[in-house]
Amino acid sequence: MTDKTQYTPLDQARRFSVAPMMEWTTRDYRVLARLMTRNALLYTEMVTTGALLHGTPRERFIGHDEMEYPLALQLGGSDPGALAECAGIAEAWGFDEVNLNVGCPSDRVQNNMIGACLMAHPELVGRCVSAMQSAVSIPVTVKCRIGIDDQDSERDLSRFIDIVADAGAQVFTVHARKAWLQGLSPKENRDVPPLDYDRVYRLKARHPELHIGINGGIKTLEACSGHLNHVDSVMVGREAYQNPYLLAGLDQALWGETTEPLSRQAVLEQFRPYLARRLEDGVKLNHLTRHLLGLFHGCRGGRTFRRFLSENAHKADAGLEVYDQACRIVAESH
Repeated sequence: MTDKTQYTPLDQARRFSVAPMMEWTTRDYRVLARLMTRNALLYTEMVTTGALLHGTPRERFIGHDEMEYPLALQLGGSDPGALAECAGIAEAWGFDEVNLNVGCPSDRVQNNMIGACLMAHPELVGRCVSAMQSAVSIPVTVKCRIGIDDQDSERDLSRFIDIVADAGAQVFTVHARKAWLQGLSPKENRDVPPLDYDRVYRLKARHPELHIGINGGIKTLEACSGHLNHVDSVMVGREAYQNPYLLAGLDQALWGETTEPLSRQAVLEQFRPYLARRLEDGVKLNHLTRHLLGLFHGCRGGRTFRRFLSENAHKADAGLEVYDQACRIVAESH
């Protein structure tokens, strides 16, 4: 078992987390993120119970590097027994937290009773949480929406939280948008339904005993600080991926660290040994460098850096020399 005494305690780390995002918050992105913030809580992509129980090798779904801690595994599922078994696997593999997805709106997960559709079944979610908690000693948390379809986001959200909290959940991260399961695509569900931060604030005011976090449309550290006046934590998704250097100011802004953050160039230098190791494991260069494309967002040379990697990293023989050339290109722009 990993000795985690050197890592940020989970209750402190949860103050800011990077949201679980399919195909984005891979192990390689998480290592990149950890170079810029040692304190924030990082989440895996959602892993379904079926994939974890029956997919092989298991490393493909939940493999991670020790430097990623503090780290949470998000599970997708609705069978209490399967979720309990997967929670046990998560604990055995060293994850600090296991989170139940009650927010994803895609058709595929709906058809398998996964994600946001579970907001219509709070009693089932409660049974799932209870079963998971019985199986592990690590925290079991829930990520949800403020509602789905024609639900009343005041009354129905309150009922959902009450039932699931009574089942034992103490930590909820709430995406402050409804999910429209009929009529909107998953992409549209991230933008079209209006944000209602005040609804999440009221939820926290009503439940001071619970940890209530907020998610959705948060793009700056200033916005994070503003939300933390009303709720316990913030979770940032797309901005933390598309503009990852946002994370470099976190430890100073939210945890009062006094050390200077790494420069973008230093991030590239420190990522290189990890990248080299992954290349030796047979991972394609473009699968690694795609997470870097936004690192120089808004900076001189950023577009050239991005274009060079996009045009060259996918080639069959692409290796460290392509990465090094991209680093030189952006360095020469500064």
